[in-house]
Amino acid sequence: MPTTMPAVDTSSGKSVLSVTQLTSQLKGVVEQEFSAVWVAGEISNFSRPQSGHCYFTLKDDNAQLRGVIWRGTAAKLKFDVHDGLEVVCRGRLDVYPPRGSYQLVVDQLQPQGIGALELALRKLREKLGEEGLFDASRKKPLPAFPRRIGVVTSPTGAAIRDFLEVLRRRWQGVEVFVFPVRVQGDSAAAEISRAIEQANRLAPSLDVLVVGRGGGSLEDLWAFNEEPVVRALAASRVPTVSAVGHEIDVTLADLAADVRALTPSEAAELVVPSAQGVAELMHSLSSRMQNALAVQVAAHRSRLDAIVSRPAFARPLDGVHHLSRQVDDLGTRFSGAMQVNLREQQSRVAAISGKLETLSPLAVLQRGYSLTQDPASGRLITSTQSLKKGQQISTRLAEGNITSTIDTVEK
Repeated sequence: MPTTMPAVDTSSGKSVLSVTQLTSQLKGVVEQEFSAVWVAGEISNFSRPQSGHCYFTLKDDNAQLRGVIWRGTAAKLKFDVHDGLEVVCRGRLDVYPPRGSYQLVVDQLQPQGIGALELALRKLREKLGEEGLFDASRKKPLPAFPRRIGVVTSPTGAAIRDFLEVLRRRWQGVEVFVFPVRVQGDSAAAEISRAIEQANRLAPSLDVLVVGRGGGSLEDLWAFNEEPVVRALAASRVPTVSAVGHEIDVTLADLAADVRALTPSEAAELVVPSAQGVAELMHSLSSRMQNALAVQVAAHRSRLDAIVSRPAFARPLDGVHHLSRQVDDLGTRFSGAMQVNLREQQSRVAAISGKLETLSPLAVLQRGYSLTQDPASGRLITSTQSLKKGQQISTRLAEGNITSTIDTVEK
C-alpha cells in the first residue's frame, strides 16, 4: 500500500517516490502550466456514447493527444464533429492518474479555415435545400392590398417601430398583429417558430406575415438560421416576408420566406402599396380611360355620320317607292301571264272537249243509234245470250227512253 510520504533509500540517502506521488506531482504541474491552451489537429477515433460526452484523438503527422468534450459543452456545438475534421481546440490539460495518461478537456472547438457558425450554416443550408424548402416554385405572391398583417419580432426593438412608421406613412386601414418573441439567444428560435405557427392559426386569417428583427452580427442573427424557424416559414400557409436587417449576409429564413426584405422598413414598403403611388396610378388610369373613351366616341360618331349620310337614311321613302313600283310591275306581269295561261288552258279544254264529244256515245245516238240496257242493273245489252222472252228492256234514244217487253229472242 503506497504512502503519501516519500520513502528513503538507506543505501543512497535519496527519496523514492511512489507512482501515485509522481503522478500527483505531474498532475499539479501540468494542469497549472497548461490551464488554457490552443491546439490544432485532426479529429480521429471520435465517439459520442449515450452519456453525451465526446471522446476523440487529436493528431498531426508526428503525435497524437487524447481529448474529451463534456456533455454541456458538446450540446452547444453548432456543427457535426467527425473523423478527419481539421479543428482548433481551446482547453486545459488534465492528467488521469488511473491510467497514467493526460488528455485535453476542450471548452471551445471550431473548424480550421471556417468558423463553427459558418460551417453549421453551410451544412444546414445544403440539407434543407435538398428537401426543396428554398425552391422558387413554392414561393407564394404577396397580396396587392392586405388588410390584416402579422409581425413576428421583438415588441421593444427598433424593427417594429420602423415597420409601423413606414406602414402608417404609406397606407391606412390595415390591422397589424404583433407576435412578441425574443430575436436572439438560446430560446429565440423556438419562440419564433411557435409564433409563426400561431399566426397561421389566427382567424380570420392573416393576409401576410413579416418575420424579422434589426441588424446585428452573425451570432445575433443566428436564430433566423435555426432549422425550426426555417421549417415554420416554409410550412406557412400565409405569405411570408423575411425582414432580417442585415443586407450583406443572407439568413436561411431569407431563403425560406416567400419574399426577402433587407430591413423591416423595406418589408413595410413591400407588403403595402404607397397611397400616393396608388393615387397617381388611379389618376393615370383615369386619364387613359377618358382618352380611350374619347377615341371610341369619335370613332362611333364617325361611323354614325357615315350611316346617316347613306341614301336609305337621307331619303328613306325612295326605297319604299322603288319597291312599290317593283310590286306594280310584277302585278302587271303576273296579270298578263295569267291571262295568257288562261287562254292556253281554255284552248286545251276546248280541244279535249271536242275529242270527248267525238268519242261520246251521245254523239253516236245523235246519228240515229240507240243504247239498250237492262233496266234492273243498268248494264248495256250487247248480246242475246242473257235475254229471254217476256223480259223488259230499256232503250235510250238521242231524245228519250223506250221500255219494251221481249216477245221473241233470236240467238
